[in-house]
Amino acid sequence: MQNPFRVALVTGASSGIGRAAALALIDAGFAVVGTSRNAANIESLAGVTFLDLDVASDESVRTLVDKVIEKFGRIDVLVNNAGVGAVGAGEESSIEQTREVFDINVFGLIRMTNAVLPHMRAQGGGRVVNVSSVLGLIAAPYMAVYAATKHAVEGYSESVDHELREHGIRMLLVEPAYTRTGFEASSLAPDVPLPIYAEQREISRDVLATAVRNADDPVVVAKKIVAASTATHPKLRYTAGPMAARVSVLRRLVPSRAFDRQIRKLNRLAP
Repeated sequence: MQNPFRVALVTGASSGIGRAAALALIDAGFAVVGTSRNAANIESLAGVTFLDLDVASDESVRTLVDKVIEKFGRIDVLVNNAGVGAVGAGEESSIEQTREVFDINVFGLIRMTNAVLPHMRAQGGGRVVNVSSVLGLIAAPYMAVYAATKHAVEGYSESVDHELREHGIRMLLVEPAYTRTGFEASSLAPDVPLPIYAEQREISRDVLATAVRNADDPVVVAKKIVAASTATHPKLRYTAGPMAARVSVLRRLVPSRAFDRQIRKLNRLAP
């Protein structure tokens, strides 16, 4: 079947999941615009037009969307992938740091969505694909702030999808588990670290680093992004990889007490 869409905009496309998604969308027949905070320093990707974007800036978002419309005339798929990690106990992140993470992971996604929706309505359709996480479905000790942003993305996306369907637009979720990217190394450290959490925080960092080393390749997630972007009858949620699929099913079926014990075991917390 011929791809019904033509132009895809991928935020955070300089590396990891975003880069893999941009390449996969090119292969699927899209014209792709990728974004980065400093596009001039990004290694070129065949077929991908890179533009500057700071998702935490209203002006930057408006400027970027205007440039894409001016150059391509339309935006058929928005992939909200840009994000930042944060590792540490919830109490160890100041309100300022927490706001910074939310401004990128949640409000940045909303800024981008609000900027493209008028164009999608005018052209009669489109898709917004939000890269969430299984940590938007379950507890994440020592990643509470990050998990909170992904829980917010889940609730926002499912709610807005209902609002958009009558306008020919869908908002869909792609939910990876851990992925082999620079996530752990680039995650924010707590800005108010407390000695009482130091030992367990380092254990949690080790758990995360091990999980990332053994995780799925970003290509696995990219394939799901393409599926969400092109399916004739799309699903609301696309889990990416076997671990994500297992977690999604177990969260729904396993009794809460048993699931709680497993979370503590996996995170090396006392029973």
